[in-house]
Amino acid sequence: MRRTAFIADTIALILFLTTTGMINERWIAGMAWDQVLHARLIGAVLMVPVARPYGLWRDWVMQRAGTGRISKLLWDSVALVSFQVPIYAAIIAFSGASGSGLVHGTLGAALMMLCLGRPYGAFLNWGRGLFGLPPGGEKPMSLDS
Repeated sequence: MRRTAFIADTIALILFLTTTGMINERWIAGMAWDQVLHARLIGAVLMVPVARPYGLWRDWVMQRAGTGRISKLLWDSVALVSFQVPIYAAIIAFSGASGSGLVHGTLGAALMMLCLGRPYGAFLNWGRGLFGLPPGGEKPMSLDS
């Protein structure tokens, strides 16, 4: 079950954040296509060891969410922003973003992740369901599962 959870969380994170990252890097940070490609390659490599820890972080944060849609939206956004924005800032800095591009890219990513926290959480839960796993936050998966 641990391997299945790792695979499900990793596939979901790579698919979702590669797509949204490209949009942010090209049209908000103003990075050139070669820089976007570099950032996405670094991002994909980093997402492999980060995806499952993020899934566990999200599950832990989502335990604070109430049953209402607004509460789930808020806590999913908090989970995504608090975990992923620092990693994302390092990725685009290493890929050539600097100065205002780095600031705009990081702020753009933070704004996008605030908006995409719940959609990604739903996508992650859907992906986990495809692998026969319970959704996170409602029946949290642990390292022992």
